[in-house]
Amino acid sequence: MVSVLPATARADTNQTMIYEVYAGGIHAVQAKLDIHFTNDKRYDLVLGANTRGFLAKLAPWSGTFESHGWVVSADDFRPQLHKSTANWRDEIELKEYKYKKDRTFDGLWVTDHDKPTYKKKIDDALTQGTTDALTAALLAMQEVGGGGDCEQSSEVFDGSRRFEMKFNHENAEDLKASKYNIYEGPSVKCTVEVVPVAGKWHEKPRGWMSIQEQGRERGTMPTVWMGRLSKDGPAVPVKIMVKTAYGNLFMHLAEYRSGDEILIAEKRVLD
Repeated sequence: MVSVLPATARADTNQTMIYEVYAGGIHAVQAKLDIHFTNDKRYDLVLGANTRGFLAKLAPWSGTFESHGWVVSADDFRPQLHKSTANWRDEIELKEYKYKKDRTFDGLWVTDHDKPTYKKKIDDALTQGTTDALTAALLAMQEVGGGGDCEQSSEVFDGSRRFEMKFNHENAEDLKASKYNIYEGPSVKCTVEVVPVAGKWHEKPRGWMSIQEQGRERGTMPTVWMGRLSKDGPAVPVKIMVKTAYGNLFMHLAEYRSGDEILIAEKRVLD
């Protein structure tokens, strides 16, 4: 394994990315990702997204997903708290996943709109030894940032099911910047696959599993290109492509900020 200790062990670093998502050529979603490493060996990831334009009128959704945890070593990131907040037509659902530093799962608290918060009863077989999806992705990003490939596998608990989240290395690829995407340079191309491990899974794929299988049927699993924009931080997603039954979905890196560095694409959609 090729990796480097995050610069967070030496200095406070932060990267902020804005992504524009296009489905069938229509601007459908905007997302913002913050990756922050602190000098006391902590990490914070915050991903926010919301539907835009015509889609926002049909499906008014927004969500925020956060992971906060410990940098134990160059290839060992452990969550302390993962939080997801979903807003659908002004009804908010909040889930808080808590972990101990020894990887013990410490509980899931759920707040469903205006109902009282409760701790969900969960079988240990679904939770113990798992991580969250953002931290799993960060491990792959760190590996690429250290000069390696993205071959990574983590087991994740999503609130009701346990699955293996696999990053499969495809190849290295040089990317050119465009009016939609600011990134130009070497990248690592990876596919992402979710493999059920435990819990109740629908016989007919739904949600992400449905999207994943649509891509598989069309010969291409969901694909992410990772590139390094910071000499101190991990690589970041610079492009994503998902093939579905309704057409291709592309996510482009439209804005990047780190310290004094600011890069903005010509077609960055402003609020």
